Amino acid sequence: MNIMSISRRRFAQLLGVGAAAVVVRPPLSFAKPTQPDATSSTTGGTIVRLSANENPYGPSPKALKAMTDYFGLACRYPDEHNNILIDKLAKLNNVDHDQILLGDGSSEILQLCADTFAGKDRGKLIAADPTFEAIINNASVNGAEVVKVPLTNSFSHDLPKMAAVAQEGLIYICNPNNPTASITPRNELHDFIAKAPRDTMILVDEAYFHYADSPDYESMIPLVRDHPNLIVARTFSKIYGMAGLRCGYCVAQRETIKQLRAHQMWDSVNIMALAAAIANLDDSNQVPSGQRLTSEAKAFTISELDKMGYKTIPSQANFIMFDCKRPVVPLIQALKQRNVQVGRLFPALPNYMRLTIGKRNEMETFLSAFGQVTA
Repeated sequence: MNIMSISRRRFAQLLGVGAAAVVVRPPLSFAKPTQPDATSSTTGGTIVRLSANENPYGPSPKALKAMTDYFGLACRYPDEHNNILIDKLAKLNNVDHDQILLGDGSSEILQLCADTFAGKDRGKLIAADPTFEAIINNASVNGAEVVKVPLTNSFSHDLPKMAAVAQEGLIYICNPNNPTASITPRNELHDFIAKAPRDTMILVDEAYFHYADSPDYESMIPLVRDHPNLIVARTFSKIYGMAGLRCGYCVAQRETIKQLRAHQMWDSVNIMALAAAIANLDDSNQVPSGQRLTSEAKAFTISELDKMGYKTIPSQANFIMFDCKRPVVPLIQALKQRNVQVGRLFPALPNYMRLTIGKRNEMETFLSAFGQVTA
């Protein structure tokens, strides 16, 4: 077979065959293979990285096999193969093919939304405080006025206050929210979307959707059908373990997708990310396994912190945020000196630490180091 002339149908067939093979998951590390849970350190030790909300277990073994099988396609543009992933995502989310736009991680989707709907001549960006800052930075570069609305006392989005300052432009809702791991209840969000002016776009970022198990949480994708001003973003960086590969997407009505695509670079998702994403979706074990492992390590960590007297914001994500009862920056620095990386400062919550949930042994290392720096 000449892999350079492979057809779209044959590509899908072969990817399915490659994904069906069971392989042993290799160690994931920036350091030596004998250090699978840590990155290398300039000081000669190893670093426990709990700072970026990554999935330490990585992609499905089938995804790793699929990428290896398709090295031969690295010399080809991914145009036709985008459609294979889009078809799968459309079926998964019960929408049409032309209601999906792929991105170089959901970060590209956020930037496209800022470029399209927020700027000096397009309208303001309204976001929570604190929340994921990428889209705030994107909108600021475009000259948009950025309005930050503090979270409520329960760490949900203050939707009435966000609605009160909305005027065209873009409202950004990260749910579950980064950095707090908290959710905005589904009924409140439903009502907010239903009442929002049609000339104000709403972007709901569901990067951590797969980790949320509260009965008060649900995806807003089904609402896209009736709301032309709604965009919902998803990513393969979290439960699917593809943070380094970069693949994400959004769901919106077709006219909105056309508007976003006009601002997008061609072929922004590479062929290896497409192969991995398709195989990840085909692995029925990837999501439940990641949910279980993360839930177990999170429960352990929260329990140990509680014993130490530290309370955690109720978490619906693969990270937690807890009150250190003192300024967090010195603690971040002290942990770094012990080769433990935790989340950055979020100025709205200066005493709170954001902590990614890694593997059990990584959490044990963190707890030991945290006990030392707070003694």
